[in-house]
Amino acid sequence: MRPVTVRPASKQFGVVYRNSTPSTTIGKCSILWVKFSASAERLLYWHKNDIEQKFGLRGAKYTNVNAKFSFVIALVLTSCFFVALFLLPDSSLRDLCTRRGVTTYPTVFFGVWTLVILGIKRLKLREQKKALRISVLPQTGDVIISRNTVDSILAVIYSIAPDPHAYLLYHRIVATLSNLKNLGRVSDVDEMFRSHAERDDSSLETSYTLVNGFLWAIPVFGFVGTVLGLSHAIGSFGSVLTSTSEMDEIADSLRHVTAGLVTAFDTTLLALVIALFLSLTATALRKAEEEFLDACSEYCNSNIVQHLRIEEEKE
Repeated sequence: MRPVTVRPASKQFGVVYRNSTPSTTIGKCSILWVKFSASAERLLYWHKNDIEQKFGLRGAKYTNVNAKFSFVIALVLTSCFFVALFLLPDSSLRDLCTRRGVTTYPTVFFGVWTLVILGIKRLKLREQKKALRISVLPQTGDVIISRNTVDSILAVIYSIAPDPHAYLLYHRIVATLSNLKNLGRVSDVDEMFRSHAERDDSSLETSYTLVNGFLWAIPVFGFVGTVLGLSHAIGSFGSVLTSTSEMDEIADSLRHVTAGLVTAFDTTLLALVIALFLSLTATALRKAEEEFLDACSEYCNSNIVQHLRIEEEKE
């Protein structure tokens, strides 16, 4: 039975299967009405909604981030930040970021780059979550999914998202149901969903590799600045002791020593504050992504696995 696409005047559409004895069972002799807004913002077009593809780039998979794209954005934002500092009047922030040695520049840049990555991941996660709000099955009645009706479910998914493999949730469902005819038990389907969940967990960990590296590097830059500052301070103090014995001259020369100490402590302070803020932000985002993966697993279990009925094919 072929699906009939309906577009009523109320700007809604659905996939309908008609029969003289309608029921809530999917497939032959059934009616499936999946109704949702036909407006562009409700349909899931990944190639239109993904921020990376909006700039004409090849978007990374799911919530992963294109490293080159994030690098360019971070470079532009960091440049604008330092230009703004130089244009503004003298302030403690300007002194902290521009007059504390060369290590403050990479510290700020890697901090901005990390923040850009987390921001892009947040936008991608928001787009991925849209799939959870749309049910691929009717919300009433006892819906049954079998080998003979799986194509109906796949047709509904493709009507919701023309590129379902771009959405983590729909990729799990499509990849599993496409192999339904080759599976013998419902437990096999559940096992496939678990396998996809494990791969997605691994992909989540991999997506934070660059962020974890930056969170390690930022404090290191601060410590390098500390070492340089202390080295400058100790060298200046040694030259003061060997060049003069007058107390007034010693006191005047000690200004160079204190300047080195200021650099030493301020570079560490800047790096640790940035690293702390980014670590908390990354932790919150990671928690949100883990909750999303759990929600996808629950969605697959309640909307697919619990409605499966796999019977042996009759010869």
